[in-house]
Amino acid sequence: MSARTDTSTRPLPTHVDTRLPWWALALPVAAFAALLLLIAGPGGAQATADDPGVGRVLQQLQQTLAP
Repeated sequence: MSARTDTSTRPLPTHVDTRLPWWALALPVAAFAALLLLIAGPGGAQATADDPGVGRVLQQLQQTLAP
């Protein structure tokens, strides 16, 4: 016994709007810029210079990721 299949076709949309709102691009750019400023800020370099633990963690991470 064979099953009946639906052969009806749906009309395809003729116009699809693919434009993004302005904030869909502005928010990731602003977040990236804020994080970049936090990383590259001058205050961060002095704080990590006194703590040898951070250097060891970064060195271990580099060795782990190295091929």
